[in-house]
Amino acid sequence: MEQLLKYLEDTELYVRMAALMGVALLIALIAVFVVYPILRTAAKRTDSFVLEAYTKRTKKIFFWLIFFLLTVIFWSGLGPIKESNPGSLYYRPLLRLDQSLLYIFAGLFAYKLVNVAADFLRHIYNADDVHNLRERKILTQLQYVQRIAAIVIFIVVIALLLLQFESMRNLGTGILTSAGIGGIIIGIAAQKSIANLLAGFQIAFTQPIRLDDALIVQGEFGWVEDITLTYVSLRLWDQRRLIVPLQHFIDSTFQNWTRTNSELIGTVFLYLDYTFPVEELRQELDRYLLTQELWDERTKAVQVTDTSEKTMTLRILVSSNNAGNTFTLRCNTREHLIQWVQQHYPASFPRQRVALERE
Repeated sequence: MEQLLKYLEDTELYVRMAALMGVALLIALIAVFVVYPILRTAAKRTDSFVLEAYTKRTKKIFFWLIFFLLTVIFWSGLGPIKESNPGSLYYRPLLRLDQSLLYIFAGLFAYKLVNVAADFLRHIYNADDVHNLRERKILTQLQYVQRIAAIVIFIVVIALLLLQFESMRNLGTGILTSAGIGGIIIGIAAQKSIANLLAGFQIAFTQPIRLDDALIVQGEFGWVEDITLTYVSLRLWDQRRLIVPLQHFIDSTFQNWTRTNSELIGTVFLYLDYTFPVEELRQELDRYLLTQELWDERTKAVQVTDTSEKTMTLRILVSSNNAGNTFTLRCNTREHLIQWVQQHYPASFPRQRVALERE
């Protein structure tokens, strides 16, 4: 490199800058086309998910990061450029532009590394299993921490960009200090959107809700599909999406059907005449549930829970391993028992009795 600089000493400044940029480009290309094939081969041999995710996510960003880093180093090595030098008019702006691009791509590279770590944790903790309470807890926290990390990286990059300018240096320094970040958060915490953001911290670590939890919110049943920094997206049973601010889950009550586990008990009500034989219905329920894969064998019951002047109320309880299966089992059980009553005791459905008296 020193020999190259000596060779270029007598050339124009822009020629030296272009030559050094070309060298940086060549080194960056060599680094990418040598390092990444080695990493991909190592990932296949060791079956390493981390290496595979790293090579897929960071290749392009790594190239530009190395290119701009080397360009800054090489251009800075040209030494102080006097203001009398005509090249000083473009040297400093171009060096500052190159430094700015270096900060931006360094931030992008850091964000890609965060995503690689997140992909690795999602690979370890699979939430597709039925009994996935621990996995959903960790993935909920991971999703929130990942987004907070992105915000922190963004703030740091903005601060570094501002530090390049004398007039903005105090602001950039303040942003980088903990007091500056704290002042920003406190200063805008009164805003409703930021209140939701702060509520997100509480939700991520106290865990009143998690990804894939089955909830009833504002009378709507659905599953937690996504938890962002300010709102929760619920996937309703009919494929609609209910968007709920995070603050709602701190200030208001709601039902979480999978808070401690995913197992649920479903309820079916039948309204039948007093002459109906309840014990035979119990026997039929036993026979029917033995044929149902959705039943988890935890709970089954037929109970007379209420009476009126016309009918008695029968409550049938069935259990399954998650909210979706419980709902399906309820519907199937209701349909089957109604058909069974129709076939065997059609006169037991609610009837209106009329007494006629002769005058």
